[in-house]
Amino acid sequence: MAGGIYKTGLVLSGGGTRGFAHLGVLKALNEAGIYPDVVSGTSAGALAGLMYCDGIGPEEAFKIMKGSRRLNYMRPTMPRDGLLQLSGIRKILEDHVTARRFEDLKIPLYVSATDLNNGRPVYFSRGELLDVVIASASIPVLFRPVVINNIFYADGGILDNMPVLPIENQCRLIIGSFVNPVGKEESFHNLIKITERTFMIMMSKEINEKSNKFNLFISPAELRNYGILSPEEAEAVFRIGYRATREKLRDSRILKLFS
Repeated sequence: MAGGIYKTGLVLSGGGTRGFAHLGVLKALNEAGIYPDVVSGTSAGALAGLMYCDGIGPEEAFKIMKGSRRLNYMRPTMPRDGLLQLSGIRKILEDHVTARRFEDLKIPLYVSATDLNNGRPVYFSRGELLDVVIASASIPVLFRPVVINNIFYADGGILDNMPVLPIENQCRLIIGSFVNPVGKEESFHNLIKITERTFMIMMSKEINEKSNKFNLFISPAELRNYGILSPEEAEAVFRIGYRATREKLRDSRILKLFS
């Protein structure tokens, strides 16, 4: 992380509606005068990263995304390749995001998705934008995969939930926002709950080996009390991300590093 073409990179994990915390993180960073020069995200992190890189401020992005209830995000489908589809999310992006290609964004963005055909992570940074971001957020079983150039893509968190790889040699400093601390669950009463829990555990497995790649790593433990399919909890989740980042930035060594 000593060299690189960017001063500050930001990596945003997946995590469903816990991703509202990423917008709180960005608000706190911006208030401290820290503005990422490049963003890499997956799933919810790709959605937050897209809006930020398109020039939508964190609070405005929060208001846009918070305005939709669960059924506006997700539409039921016949359960052949997924229980739900993300048509509501696509409509929100089409209505509010100006860019349609990665090259149109104001800040460079990398988005990770999982190539189901070949069993590998793919990092997109060029070409058509919205299909890639929707693919990156398509949790298996819950959401149907997205087909791009005859390849089926699903949630990037399956294989890389903290996609630092595309930017780690391009940045002098890297910030990580991870929203998937795993707490205890008492019961599992339906298929969606079981799938959600399984995916959360899977997404959390790699973080110990990756956390040392970041100069500033934000992972609020409080988020374990919130689900990943609960947009009604958006405001609390946003505040948690904001407070956790403010707390980290009270360390004068961190502020000096990023100044």
